[in-house]
Amino acid sequence: MPRQEFQHELDEIEALLQDEGRLCGRSLEMVLAALETADEAKAQQVIAADDEVDSIYLRVESSIESLLARQAPVAVDLRLVLSMIHVNLHLERIGDQCVNIAKLGLLLPPHPPLPAQLLTDFATMGKQAQAMIAEAMRSFGARDLAGAESLLAMDQVINQTNHGVARRILSIADDEPSHEAGLRAILIARCLERVGDNAVDIGEQTAYLVTAEFREFTDASRTASV
Repeated sequence: MPRQEFQHELDEIEALLQDEGRLCGRSLEMVLAALETADEAKAQQVIAADDEVDSIYLRVESSIESLLARQAPVAVDLRLVLSMIHVNLHLERIGDQCVNIAKLGLLLPPHPPLPAQLLTDFATMGKQAQAMIAEAMRSFGARDLAGAESLLAMDQVINQTNHGVARRILSIADDEPSHEAGLRAILIARCLERVGDNAVDIGEQTAYLVTAEFREFTDASRTASV
């Protein structure tokens, strides 16, 4: 395969990844709005929109398989292909987490409502996760190592807020419906935390692509000093 054609195919696959990242960010924004207003129609839209994320995921996977069958990339090209495989997987997982949040939101009873502070926590975590998705994909596209590494500090906002969610749950009234809502709220917070973790994982792929060495920034579920 001529070098120019090979590079064109790599560029097309990477463009698909950027599209997938934007779709994930949009799904997260929509599911946060659905949670805030208990909007069932929006939650259903998030669930339906995951088909588009899955479609791009499969196109990227198929394109990479085809490229590898026809060309044996080496050095930085091989690192790019391997990184794109992992980024694609992390984005698909982010899309799945948005669906999980939407489904959990649909199961929340309208009464009693979740405490306002708990909804504020979800908004804080969700907006930070949105920013992390955007920065993860920008850093990957720009091969920006410093930007990728900044995701670790960004993730601490999500982790620290998540640590306070359990305390919020304890403030919910002591009755069975409230316990059920509280458990689902904990799961929603966990989904948001996982979105942040996947964004950090994308940052690790950028670091691998730039430095040719794979390293975990840290355990994204733990507080770290950076």
